[in-house]
Amino acid sequence: MNRQPDRMTCKDDRVRTEDVLAAIATGLWRWDNASGTVTLDGEAARLLGLPAEPVVLPEAAARSRFHPVDWNEINGIVNLAVAEGTLAEARLRIMDEDGRVLRTVRSRSKPLQNLTADGRVDYELIGTIQEIAEPQPGTTAAHTPITGDWRRSREAFLLDAGRALAEARSTAEVLRVAASLSMPGFNPDGLAVFGVAGDRLSVIGHHGHGPGDESPFTDMPLDTDYPAAEVVRNGRAIYLPSPEDYRRRFPVTWPLARRFGRASWAFLPLIVAGRTMGAWMAAFKHPVSFSPDERSVLTTVARMLAQALQRAGVAESERELTTGLQRSMMPQLGPEIPGMTLAARYVPTGGGLQVGGDWYDVIPLPSGRFALVIGDVQGHDVRAAGLMGQLRIAVRAYASEGHRPDAVLSRASRFLSGLCSSQESDPAEGPDYQSPRFATCLYVECDPETGLLEVARAGHPDPAIRMADGTVLMRPTAGGLPLGIIPDTDYPTTRFTLEPGETMMLCTDGLIETGGHDLDTGWARLRAILESGAHDTESLEKLADLLVQAVHGPSSHHTTGPLADRREDDIAVVLLCRESADCGCGTPLSHPARPARRTVLTVAQAEPERIAGARRQVRELLHDWTDPEQVDAAELMVSEMVTNVLVHTDGDALLVAEAVGELGARRLRVEVADASDELPHMRHPGEMASSGRGVLLMEMLADTWGVDPRGAGKSIWFELRERSKPAEDQAR
Repeated sequence: MNRQPDRMTCKDDRVRTEDVLAAIATGLWRWDNASGTVTLDGEAARLLGLPAEPVVLPEAAARSRFHPVDWNEINGIVNLAVAEGTLAEARLRIMDEDGRVLRTVRSRSKPLQNLTADGRVDYELIGTIQEIAEPQPGTTAAHTPITGDWRRSREAFLLDAGRALAEARSTAEVLRVAASLSMPGFNPDGLAVFGVAGDRLSVIGHHGHGPGDESPFTDMPLDTDYPAAEVVRNGRAIYLPSPEDYRRRFPVTWPLARRFGRASWAFLPLIVAGRTMGAWMAAFKHPVSFSPDERSVLTTVARMLAQALQRAGVAESERELTTGLQRSMMPQLGPEIPGMTLAARYVPTGGGLQVGGDWYDVIPLPSGRFALVIGDVQGHDVRAAGLMGQLRIAVRAYASEGHRPDAVLSRASRFLSGLCSSQESDPAEGPDYQSPRFATCLYVECDPETGLLEVARAGHPDPAIRMADGTVLMRPTAGGLPLGIIPDTDYPTTRFTLEPGETMMLCTDGLIETGGHDLDTGWARLRAILESGAHDTESLEKLADLLVQAVHGPSSHHTTGPLADRREDDIAVVLLCRESADCGCGTPLSHPARPARRTVLTVAQAEPERIAGARRQVRELLHDWTDPEQVDAAELMVSEMVTNVLVHTDGDALLVAEAVGELGARRLRVEVADASDELPHMRHPGEMASSGRGVLLMEMLADTWGVDPRGAGKSIWFELRERSKPAEDQAR
């Protein structure tokens, strides 16, 4: 006996899910907060009082169909569901255009959390709407808390509010958070925070009012018959459920409040440590009965708001104090220097009191020259800032007396060592506060007419030079120990010339190492900024901003270094540009001829380790040379020439390297001078010999080379002519 096919599984007569849901008065909806649209099927549209057909509505149109009190409670329910990973369930009243309740529905939705491109969190609700058997036709929209578990939504709201207020770091942020709070079931549309200044009431901030509406309340005496003034006087909250209550209790100031058209008011004291510091007003357009639960929520919010305002006020006072302290210790760049352009920046550490030990200074000298000083006292605390201020004054005094750079740093080291050792220890201040401190420093004496720089360095990073064509070199200089370690320390002086169109950068290690960098990776990051800003920045000020922003700006997290330590340090940077017709600090070159690149370096007998610095100088000078083999050859010959001077003579080696000409057709000339009269000669070293091949290398690698006798010594030189890329490389 053959069975008939089941109707429910028949392909031609299948019961659709939509029909089943419509039969039990259940609709489907999708609420996309990111796009601001609501998608309804036919049954959901009917339940919302719309034609029974699928529709996509703007968020505002769909929201107008819900009772405003019920709608305000949805935020807390959704946040709680997201936190617990559960469904968001709510009972909602559907309204018509006249404010009457059409029906009551139950919504069960799954909130999906989406992260937008700008980092903002949006929600997408997908769920059902089902009519429940509690119709209330013809009733008005009176306030009745019917949505879900009101107490659970209140707890979720208070948790969110407490977290948001705790994260606010300024009074303005606290007021913004207070204005954005959506309270469960009775969301206020007007807020005001009142403060106390002597015997007067002031408005700290408000929301939901127009500009100028706060004028009558800004300077109100505390004995005025006004709710906020009475709350401040007696420290007790005042609840006014209706306009009649307001008019009866405060007839004098009722005309001031009547024009805002509110239906209920709550005035609560802002109390911190038993002291009333102000009052908070929450005003409502719809009537609020202020039940015990509602008063509990308002009281809790007022307490959190008072604590947040107190913390913000203390933080702002500390920031104002430390900023003023730091600015008072930082000098102005002073009058303009003929032929020179200066720019400087200082950024305090990202934590603590926003003070530190970094500083810079520009000092006019009796000789008509000027001095640039940049330094860093150990530490990021008040003591470091205090020592920095004293050390800066001492360095300025020594420089103003006319001492040479090495003498200025020697005296400063003795001063700092004596200053730290003379301080009396106080156990209450802790061992770290009384521990000896040292400071790094770079002192540059500059002649603005000739561009001659005399540099003395005390454990500080070397200066960097950006040439007129954009090539950037770290300029090695002789140096000594940081200030304050050994009272009597010698600081050798390095001389070189800042050519027209060149820019010198002095900085503290915070600019190099902030973001987890070491000296090498941090310098590579700064070099990229300096080279990219060679011809497209508007001024030296713009270049200074770019350097600080790359290290300390919003995008600096893209250039974090390889180290795990991410502690930030103070940042100080000074830029000095020697002006020219084709200035390299931002003005485009006015003619096609490229300026010469030139670097000078002295390698002393006692510092053979600086041979590596000489090789690096030549390689950086030829960073865009077309033939890498020529760069390797130049580096090898420089190393051989400088080593021969240190091995076969008793004097120092002076290296001068210069590249001139257009890209692809340049000429490199390198000279190494010494004080010996002995000329190099060809040797024939054996297979196992460790020396004697210098002249052979010059013959094989250099295009031309030679030896020029001088009055006291000689100069060995070689030249390389840049070879263009092979034809097959150019075609790629």
